[in-house]
Amino acid sequence: MTTFTSYTLDHAPAASRAKLVEVAQAWGFLPKLHGNLAESPLALTAYDTLFGLVAAQSTLTPVEQQVAYMAINVLHQCEYCTAGHTYLSRMVKMEEAAIAALRNGTPIPDARLQALRAFTEAVVRERGLVSDATVDAFIAAGFSKAQVLEVVTIAATKTISNYTNHLTKTPKESFMADPALGWVAPRNRALAA
Repeated sequence: MTTFTSYTLDHAPAASRAKLVEVAQAWGFLPKLHGNLAESPLALTAYDTLFGLVAAQSTLTPVEQQVAYMAINVLHQCEYCTAGHTYLSRMVKMEEAAIAALRNGTPIPDARLQALRAFTEAVVRERGLVSDATVDAFIAAGFSKAQVLEVVTIAATKTISNYTNHLTKTPKESFMADPALGWVAPRNRALAA
């Protein structure tokens, strides 16, 4: 079985080291996801760049960004990212009811956020081949054509991280042991019981 290394700053590939230092300075620690991505400087830079662009330039609010991220994490059954984005959702003051709904697969009480979640899930599930009615419903909920494409950018960002976590079996961060953050993917629930 192929195993992947979760690199640290001390032993990362030379071509990834500068980006890892930058990430560690920005986050205050080096996330294990980034340590795994360091195997490929291209993948590491692509993920970090997209994540940073969404945070800095998206016209979606920070809460809306997290709704889209969480919807994709849960759809992809990524335990690492669901835990991480639960933490980030709380940092941006997302309502606990919305966080719980995203994690549990139930409707979000806020209609606008639910429209964003439904659209995001449709885009990912249908690989972009959503109906005109789906796009129109998203626009009718108060979103813009630019935000349609921002959802695609968020999907690209999460595809990199979610798939990397699945392929490399990224170990969870110590803070993810907090039961309020941890989340078990449906495919693993029988094993966790």
